[in-house]
Amino acid sequence: MAELERPNIKVGFIPIIDCAAIVLAEELGAYERQGIEVEIVREVSWANVRDKLALGKLDASHILAPLPLALTLGIDSVGVPLVNAMTLQVNGNALTLSTALWQEMEQAAPGLVAADGPLDARALAAVVAKRKAAGAKPVVLASVFPYSAQNYMVRLWLSSGGLDPDRDVRLVTVPPPHTVAYLSGGAIDGYCVGEPWNQQAQALGIGRIALTGPDIWTGMPEKVLGCTESWAANNPNTLRALVRALIEACLWLDEPANRPEAARILSNPRYLNMPVEVMARTLERPGFHVFQRDFANFPWRSHADWFLAQMVRWGQAPPDTDIKAVADRVYRTDLYRAAARDMGVACPDADRLPPGGHGEPLPSSTVSRTAPGTSAQEIANG
Repeated sequence: MAELERPNIKVGFIPIIDCAAIVLAEELGAYERQGIEVEIVREVSWANVRDKLALGKLDASHILAPLPLALTLGIDSVGVPLVNAMTLQVNGNALTLSTALWQEMEQAAPGLVAADGPLDARALAAVVAKRKAAGAKPVVLASVFPYSAQNYMVRLWLSSGGLDPDRDVRLVTVPPPHTVAYLSGGAIDGYCVGEPWNQQAQALGIGRIALTGPDIWTGMPEKVLGCTESWAANNPNTLRALVRALIEACLWLDEPANRPEAARILSNPRYLNMPVEVMARTLERPGFHVFQRDFANFPWRSHADWFLAQMVRWGQAPPDTDIKAVADRVYRTDLYRAAARDMGVACPDADRLPPGGHGEPLPSSTVSRTAPGTSAQEIANG
């Protein structure tokens, strides 16, 4: 084993289920087996994670999959090149709407509000139209950060109902641990976040899950392991050891027999501070939380292509952004391949698949807004 440059490091996490690999690598002794001493640090928001990585207060962190791209582009308030060394989970998101908003939709569009299955966004469009006609306040929906899979998921869903995400509703940012409180207090009408915060709102009777991430894109990359480009360059062996430890934890997490124990550990106040039955309810859903199988840890550059295309589509990034160059710089398949090889874990032959190759919605290359009345299938086809 190569000598480690930094055997003692700090790794951040936000209390969401997809931090599981960070937590379980400690609980299972994987960090120790890889020769590193890791202090895992619970953070309160993605802005905190961003700032602490940029300032060197964290060496690496659980981070939103699109955020390293935004920071490298310099389009966020902090501009510092980051890299994604591995994906930590795919799937696991949901959109939760308040029970009050649900009742409004049932009154405004009863034929579009089904008892089960993903909610038709046209039901929300009916409420938006009704509120506008009455001069009432707009619908307020939260995601966890502007550069997040959750933000793009909400935008795609709204567009499928003929709504303009930037004009017809109000989109705000709320850190994941605060979403339930904001919904309960009426500050927002709904939110898109990783579990277990959707299950928690439903358990409390204050919200209903309208749709899940797989309803938009089965296999949507959720969180990744991020660090600054300079830290990765200066600490290649330490980063490689960290990725190995996290791969070990992801392999363990994907064993169904281990999910009850994972729920018990993650429910601890030190981590997610959530009733174990709420944790178990979401962790035990088949296929909803994927940590390693089907190349889930691989930092596909085609995932980065998709996120960057969304940034361009929604006016976050310039139209002339060199998508391939940025994706190749940030999503470091070489770093992951080296660590996976050490662990005997297979990797795909290619670094990217063609558009649509992951089953993802194809982003539009010609329009930045969706025309009213566009169908969900047309949205998915760009």
